[in-house]
Amino acid sequence: MKRFLLTCVLTIIAVSFALADTIAINHFVIKENPFAKDEIAIIAVDTAGVIQENVSGLFTFTINGFTEELTFDKGTAFYRHKIEKSSFVYTRHENVNGTHAILYYVYRHDSRLTPVKISWIVLIGIPLALILLGYLFKRFIIIALIIFCIFLYFNHSNGLSIPTFFQSIIDGLKGVFS
Repeated sequence: MKRFLLTCVLTIIAVSFALADTIAINHFVIKENPFAKDEIAIIAVDTAGVIQENVSGLFTFTINGFTEELTFDKGTAFYRHKIEKSSFVYTRHENVNGTHAILYYVYRHDSRLTPVKISWIVLIGIPLALILLGYLFKRFIIIALIIFCIFLYFNHSNGLSIPTFFQSIIDGLKGVFS
C-alpha cells in the first residue's frame, strides 16, 4: 500500500511539473540600454507596464526583418547591435498566444537613444488626412502630394519600408479585433 501511495504522489508531482505554466511574452517595450552605448533593451512587461521579472530564457524576436534569439534575464534582454542614426525599429514576437508587434522610432541625439512608440493609427492617419485635405481643398492637392512624398521619403530613409509599414498596420488591426 505504501508503494502504491508513493507511486501516486510521484506521478502527481511529475504531472504538475509537466503541466506547469509556460512563460509567454505578450507585451514588451523598447528602452535605451543603460549598460551599453547606442544599443537598446527589450523589456517584457505586463499590461500595466510593470517589468515581468519571471521572464528568463531564450526567446525568438524578429527585429527589422531579422530573426534574433534574445536571452532574457529577469524580464530584460539586450539587442547587441549598435544604432548609428535615428531609425525605425519594428519588433515582432510570436508565441502560443499570437503575434505581438510594436513599431518604435529610435531618436538618436547627444549620444543618447530615445525610443518613441509609433501607433498604427498614426501610420494610417497621416496619409488619410492628406488625402482628405486634398479632396476638400482642390488647391491643396499639389501641396498634399509634396507632403506625402516627404512622408514617404522620411519613412524610407529611416528604415521603414513599404512592406513593414503595411505589416505594422495589419498587426495593429489584428490587435484590435482579437
